[in-house]
Amino acid sequence: MLPIVCVPESVSSAMNCHRDVFCRDEGFEHVSRYITGLITSPNKTLQGIYDWQIWGGDPPSRRAMHEAIFESGWRLDDLMVSHRQQVAADYQRQGRHVISLDWTFSHHDQGPQIYGVKKSYDYVEKRMSRFQTVVTGTVSNSSRVDGLEATVQHPNWEAEEISYLQATQKESYDQMEAARQRLLELLHHQKHQVEYVKRTEIAVDIVKQIESENQFPDAHYAFDNGVLTLELTCLIESCGKHWVSEIECSRNIQWRGEWKRADEIDQLLRDNSPDTFRPITVSGRNGEVKSYWVFTKVVRLKRYGRKRLVIVHEQPDLTDSARFLLTDANHWESRRILQTWNYRWASEVFHEFTKQVTGFESAQLRKEEAVKRHFRLSCIAQSIIQQVPASGVKSERFAFAKGKITFGQRCRTILRELLTALVKSVEHLFSSGKSSEQIVEALMPT
Repeated sequence: MLPIVCVPESVSSAMNCHRDVFCRDEGFEHVSRYITGLITSPNKTLQGIYDWQIWGGDPPSRRAMHEAIFESGWRLDDLMVSHRQQVAADYQRQGRHVISLDWTFSHHDQGPQIYGVKKSYDYVEKRMSRFQTVVTGTVSNSSRVDGLEATVQHPNWEAEEISYLQATQKESYDQMEAARQRLLELLHHQKHQVEYVKRTEIAVDIVKQIESENQFPDAHYAFDNGVLTLELTCLIESCGKHWVSEIECSRNIQWRGEWKRADEIDQLLRDNSPDTFRPITVSGRNGEVKSYWVFTKVVRLKRYGRKRLVIVHEQPDLTDSARFLLTDANHWESRRILQTWNYRWASEVFHEFTKQVTGFESAQLRKEEAVKRHFRLSCIAQSIIQQVPASGVKSERFAFAKGKITFGQRCRTILRELLTALVKSVEHLFSSGKSSEQIVEALMPT
């Protein structure tokens, strides 16, 4: 990693539009340097980023940098509003774009005290693990994906608390202090249950915020069954938008006067009317063209009413496991529904990229506000990278990119800016009469 002598031009120009959010220049500088570290540092903790900072004059302490980034009074919500405004401007007149709602695990196997971390079974990696649950909202078009919001869900300790309360209960309490302590335990349990917010409720809050700003008037929504709720779909529809969601195969659907599971309907169609599955080709957001065999029909679901169902197979003989999609856009044809659903996978791209590049899983922070700031600054860092022009030799323009600029090339541009600033700093120190030893000490103090 290169020492961070100053905020590189690519980051500085992108951050200037957010300057009004910060009440002090020092805070703005610290946050800009932190974002630079999230992009370029191999160790994306505050300590790791701080260790590679070179300051003009007396350097601030690590504690001062921590306070400026995670505790000072700059307005986090206003920063995200400003961020979404800038992202929306980049998506105007750029074709189809879809907002995806999803959630992911941020793993911290060695950090039990980190805010929002709980040890539980990770069904993705199929092991016990410590992780935060992060609900995200992303927007994507054919060429890019940007994080609009990232909210850490506070863990639900209901099972553990009930187990403890049952194990420690007594028929009576002879001592007033023991009774008082028991009452406090019960009250804390009740408080935790009142404060607990489901990830589906967080998704609703994300949509409310996005739609209140009206920055993406042409964007519809895509998500899967883990986010789907009646409250969410009603909210989206009330905003004049459409949604596409995957549903479970066990979802009950009214079929010819009877309630049947979605997979039962699929089986009936394959057995009795396989020709009702029509072949279509769909161009995904990444340009890939795939063939599907689909059946679609407007059906009725309990509570949701009349919605369009799409049963999707990827094999012409229909022997593969079906995927079941649902949408409120009853007038949409199956190709458009599948195209919209395809954009939902952009959230997975966002999760993977931010974890690998911009430190989504790196924050060793114990306070809720600090954790919120880290995740959202990681979103901003991810968007900044996508605005950077490419720099790099021809050999770095990999065949898999199919002529497109890669994130690696964009990160190289930022690294070149850091290197240029470092060389100029060294040049200035030499011209000021500093020795090699003094310059090394200035750049890497013992």
